[in-house]
Amino acid sequence: MRENGPVTPATDPQPVAAVPRLIATDLDGTLLRDDKSVSERTVAALAAAEKAGIEVFFVTGRPARWMHVVSEHVHRHGLAICANGAAVVDLRAGGELLTVHPLERATGLAVIAALREAAPGVSFGVETTAGFHHEAGYPRIQAHDPGMIVAVAEKLLGDTDAPYGQAPVIKLLAHHGEMAPDDFLALARAAAGELATFTRSSPSALLEISAPGVSKASTLALCCAERGISAAEVVAFGDMPNDVEMLTWAGSSYAMGNAHPDVLAAASGRTVANNEDGVAVVIERILRDLPRPGV
Repeated sequence: MRENGPVTPATDPQPVAAVPRLIATDLDGTLLRDDKSVSERTVAALAAAEKAGIEVFFVTGRPARWMHVVSEHVHRHGLAICANGAAVVDLRAGGELLTVHPLERATGLAVIAALREAAPGVSFGVETTAGFHHEAGYPRIQAHDPGMIVAVAEKLLGDTDAPYGQAPVIKLLAHHGEMAPDDFLALARAAAGELATFTRSSPSALLEISAPGVSKASTLALCCAERGISAAEVVAFGDMPNDVEMLTWAGSSYAMGNAHPDVLAAASGRTVANNEDGVAVVIERILRDLPRPGV
């Protein structure tokens, strides 16, 4: 998502570290424009990359059920790492879950207790493999689903006899209506950082909480290892704090012109903003600079 910060007028001229075998791109604020569309230029760039033998992974904080924004643009690039690394899905198979790295419910309850003490006024949402549930005070950002349960988070996580208490938890969300986003993130990490992974991708004080050690980077690294792809052969794109680990891990990485300051500091290069097709700009340059057979 868009956040105020330095804007780079053009891509960093530094070349990628190695001949790339995989492109890993965030969605919101990165591949997608602010209206959630994928430009024709970007669609063409992704297709051209795959034609050149470069795999494409979508790597996002979105749950699998929110992947409709790119589903119609899936060609061979059907793999998506969702919920900040907690789930791997195949978009070509209707969002089939391939891998889940769940947050243990007992751990989630410990996180909730720590945040309630550290940040009075916090409210919670629970994202599971079966759907989303939330507390009454949590700001609703989506239409009400008939299966959605509104209850205190301790019940949502602790009532394992109920259907909503049996599906694996892929992400816990914590919202605060008064704190600044980065201040809330810092406070939460200080209060419960040893229990879980905390990050954020929203312009509001909305934190995303995963199992310890689970991030976009950790799951991307596992997926790449399965394919014999090294970090040096990966080019990554992102714009928000939940992208920092991925951008640091990849051999070449690009912060969008609209990126958070922490992302600008973490990436090895910069490109123009998402509304200016910053991902496509870099992919086009990568393809132009690929070694030509016999040259």
